[in-house]
Amino acid sequence: MELQELSYLLKLYHCRDIGNFRLSRLVPRFASMTALLSAGEEPLQAVGLTPEEVGAITGVADATVEPGVEAALQWLHGPRHHILTWWDEYYPRLLREIPVPPPLLFVKGDPAALSLPQIAIVGSRSASTAGKANACWIAAQLARGGFCICSGMAAGIDSAAHAGALSVNGSTVAVLGTGIDIVYPRRNQSLAERIAESGALVSEFPLGTPPGASHFPQRNRLISGCSVGVLIVEAALRSGSLITARLAVEQNREVFAMPGAITSAGSRGCHRLIKEGAKLVESPEDLLEELGAMLALQQECLTDPDNTGTPSNAGLCGVAMTRKAAAGGMREFALKSLSENEAKILKVIGGEPCHPDTLTQQCGLSVALIHSLLVKLEVDGLVEQVAGRYRRC
Repeated sequence: MELQELSYLLKLYHCRDIGNFRLSRLVPRFASMTALLSAGEEPLQAVGLTPEEVGAITGVADATVEPGVEAALQWLHGPRHHILTWWDEYYPRLLREIPVPPPLLFVKGDPAALSLPQIAIVGSRSASTAGKANACWIAAQLARGGFCICSGMAAGIDSAAHAGALSVNGSTVAVLGTGIDIVYPRRNQSLAERIAESGALVSEFPLGTPPGASHFPQRNRLISGCSVGVLIVEAALRSGSLITARLAVEQNREVFAMPGAITSAGSRGCHRLIKEGAKLVESPEDLLEELGAMLALQQECLTDPDNTGTPSNAGLCGVAMTRKAAAGGMREFALKSLSENEAKILKVIGGEPCHPDTLTQQCGLSVALIHSLLVKLEVDGLVEQVAGRYRRC
């Protein structure tokens, strides 16, 4: 899209008299931004716009440039920064099919990643070690087979899924519930940078938008909307992941769920989904039974290393990565992303359990910071707790 047309769209995007919901319903009706602006009052009123909204659209060329518009255009000059509109070739094809597609997307990374067949893997933020290992393993398997792993970069299952794809140099897309310039949670800063290098960070929210409770369900509709199917790995009965599953059904996407122990409260959401008809998943092959046609299409686009044009054998049937190997890849990824203080803690902790008080004394850090970092290291699979003490995994 030409810069002038993009500027007009950004003006409408930031216009309070229009609103993103109304704009999302309006944009797909026109072949271009020029066509929308030149439609005249009568066609715009015919689609249900009020006189005030029509006036805002017809007067957009002369409207005052909001600070948000200037900030977006300035952000666009950054490396690997893109703003995709409804009319751009890289705008995800599947996303066009959902009821209220976003009129534009902020993308940091490779916009072509959004055109790859995507499988969403989501789940609990407070996931178990086994749940995160399963998410990492299955994401790595699918990524090696050519699928792009889509998730929300939240703590727990989401982060493990992204890390699994990255551990095998696969492609992964993180759909954010904040502005594209804000990393949430903050401890995922290095993860966000890695995702932008091999895939893409995506947001429909204006720059500077902080995390908010209402943003994440809105974000979830894009995770399912971009994907051919959604896999839930660990979810309680009241979980945002179940919202993603519901949205996937409404968008005519496949829903999969990984079972857990019958006594685990963290798996009850998955069990309910399975009872309601979600496909039970124990391995990547369970996904392929439903999505094999999409895999075949992807494999046609893969060529052998000699560039002879023959189909590659890099599909999932040839992948033999174990859960243990994938978990190792996830730990390796976490080790490369250690902060200075996290490295201090790991240096002090050995094979024998170490009490947090000892870490406080030897690392010279506050008790609160030590406990915060230990939680992150435990989530990343680098330490484990044994009777109130910690040791390296």
